This record gives sequence, structure tokens and C-alpha cells, in this order.
Amino acid sequence: MIKYIIHGGKPLNGRVVISGAKNAAVAILPATLLVDGVCKIENVPDISDVRLLLEILAHMGAKIRRLSPNELEIDCTRVHDGVAPMELVRRFRASYYLIGAQLGRFRHAQVALPGGCNFGPRPIDQHIKGFLAMGADVSQEGNFVYATAPENGLRGGRVNLDVVSVGATMNIMIGAVLANGTTIIENAAKEPHIVDLANFLNTMGAKISGAGTDVIKVRGVRSLRGGFYSIIPDQIEAGTYMAAAAAAGGDILVQNVIPKHMDCISAKLREMGAVVTEYDDAIRVEKVRRLRRAGVKTMPYPGFPTDMQPQIGVCMALAKGTSVITEGIYDTRFRYCAELNRMGASIQVDTKMAVIEGVEELHGCIVKACDLRAGAAMVIAGLAADGETTVEDAHYIERGYECFIDKLTALGADIRRIETPDRAKAENAG
Repeated sequence: MIKYIIHGGKPLNGRVVISGAKNAAVAILPATLLVDGVCKIENVPDISDVRLLLEILAHMGAKIRRLSPNELEIDCTRVHDGVAPMELVRRFRASYYLIGAQLGRFRHAQVALPGGCNFGPRPIDQHIKGFLAMGADVSQEGNFVYATAPENGLRGGRVNLDVVSVGATMNIMIGAVLANGTTIIENAAKEPHIVDLANFLNTMGAKISGAGTDVIKVRGVRSLRGGFYSIIPDQIEAGTYMAAAAAAGGDILVQNVIPKHMDCISAKLREMGAVVTEYDDAIRVEKVRRLRRAGVKTMPYPGFPTDMQPQIGVCMALAKGTSVITEGIYDTRFRYCAELNRMGASIQVDTKMAVIEGVEELHGCIVKACDLRAGAAMVIAGLAADGETTVEDAHYIERGYECFIDKLTALGADIRRIETPDRAKAENAG
């Protein structure tokens, strides 16, 4: 049981260095299964999802050497065909990338259904549609997905995704790299981490074009070789610190970012009255006055990201006037609003829309992290609130934020982490 104790009301000032992108890392690491040789990867975020993936790869026989906290050498040359432990796979969402990687490497896969944050069902029907188009047989039995490629391997196919899906786009790319022929993915997602995965695979010898557009072509190759790659900075981590400065007040320089990736977030904070200044690889955010109301609709990139919706929601809760959030990706992502209302916010939720009447201040209380990004939002609310806030179930937050407590403390936050034994586990052990 992990919880954060926050004493709010202190402005944030200073510099924060952004880690590697979680959503890129959790796809790139499974993709190393396709590589015959050593992959040296830097800017790998040291977060719980990454540690789980490394444990799964090691279980399969990968040789992993940590050169520094954020630099790894991974050699999957001699990995064996095996089933990833269900107790590990069920703990995070990105486990489904193992399906594409194992299909490409071993021509069959048996992977437990993904877990991760609990904010609605996570269908993988678009992933399956892609694998079927490449000639695989796919079935779901109980808690497992079973997939088998033809005897001579997956073959190129045309996949028109019914909805824009980041996970499906990346998984199909991974499966198609070693397929026979060319795979075309239409209505593909365009997120920066999709481009990053394509760049990683191309560095290792793949032939992928069109990443970052809505049509991606993957020309199958016979093998991939080892090489060096550096993961891009995390767009959502950067946006979280930007939102924290806008909500709690202060002056933060967010370093190691790609400002172009932050355009939609920067524009929204400017619209709300924050001062946002861009540099070559950094963004400065200053709060000079009370924020003003705004409207947000989450959309696939380059639209406003759903992963930033809870954080901007905290800013809106403290803004002057009535703001509206329309959630265009996940139906049940507003669960954090009930927690925020307990802190004095005034939010009414109707299915995919939240109407937020801004309040002068929030007050500290005990709240829960409903999922990764909602947890980050609760921390931001606690930083801005008057009094003490306790954020329970903070293990969700550590799935995606490296050194969160240390980075916030360096900015002047009064926050500490407490870990206590899980009561159920302790009773069972007794």
C-alpha cells in the first residue's frame, strides 16, 4: 500500500528534467524480442511498468544489463519460446505488445489479457483484426489470447482500423516487421510514440514508412540486427508538470522536451492565462494570475491527449468561470471528479462530459488515485490545496512517473511517500 502525503499551498519553482516516454518504452522493449543482437537503449524511464516488462523478458531468456538507471543493454538472441507469467502480464496494459512480438519471433503467442489502470474496458479487437489480416489464427479462451501464424510466418496484409487505436497501430507494426510482404495500416494513430517505435525498428533494420501519418507501410524484412537507440521525452510527464505549475502557482522550466509534441497542451494553458515560453528543448510555465475557464475535447494526436485530461481538469477546477471537458476516448475517465469534489471542486459529470464551475480554492483531504493519470491529478490538486492531502493507491502513479516525489520536492513541494504492508497480504502471511 503506497500513499503520498502532501502539504499544499506552496508554489513550485525551479527546473525539472523529463524522463523517457512511458508509452514508447513499453512498446520498444517487447519489440527487442524481434532483434538478433544487442540493443543498447537509453532514456528508458525507471518506472514500474518498465520493470515488469524487463522481468518478463528476463523470464523468457533475455540477457539484460543495466548500464545506468536509464540505459539498458538487451540481448534477445537466445530467448526461448515461452508463456510470460500471468501474474506479471495482468499487472499492466502494454502486455498486449507481446502478442505481436511473439507472433513475429516464434509464429505463435499465448498472452494473458492485459491489466493496468481500471477506467473502462480495453478491447483488443483492432489488434486481432490486424493479426487476422496477416494470416494469423486468433482466439480468446478464458484469460488468455492465443495466436498462431501460418507455417511460413505472417504475411503482409491491408488493415483499415475501425477506430484510431494507438495500441493496435503499434502492435500491428511490431507483428508486421518480419512478415512476408508489405503490410499497410490505414486510419493509423499518429502519436509521437508511434513514430518513436518506428524509428527504433528502422534503426534495427526494419522498413517502415509513414509513421506519424494515417497510413503506415511496413515492408517485411528477414531479420533485425542490434543497435543503439534513445527514447523520446515523455509528452504526458512534461504536460503534468506544466499543469502543476499552472494549478499550484510558481515558475517551472520543464527540460528535455520536444516542444512540438507539447503544442496542444501549451496552447490550452496559454488560453487559460498561464505564461508559456518555448525554447529549443525546454518549456517554461509561469502562473501570473488566476486561471480562466476553457473548453477541452480529448482527441487522438495532434488533438488534446486523453492522458492529460485529469490534470487539466484540476486547472479548470481552480479557474474563474465554467469550463467543459468532453472525453472523446474513454467513457469512464471521469472517476477522478468525485475525488476532486471531495476537495471542494464543483464538477458535474454526464457520461462523456464534465461541467466544471471554478472555485477559489481546494482543501486537503483523503483521496484515491483511480488510475495513473487520475493519480497525478490528485497530486496536483494536493499541491494546490490548502492543508494536508493524502493520495491513496499511489502505486498507480508509479506506473508512469519516474522519481515523482524527488522531482516535486526539488521544485519546492512538501510531499512524502509512505509504504505500508497490504493488509490482506499481511493477514494471509500471518
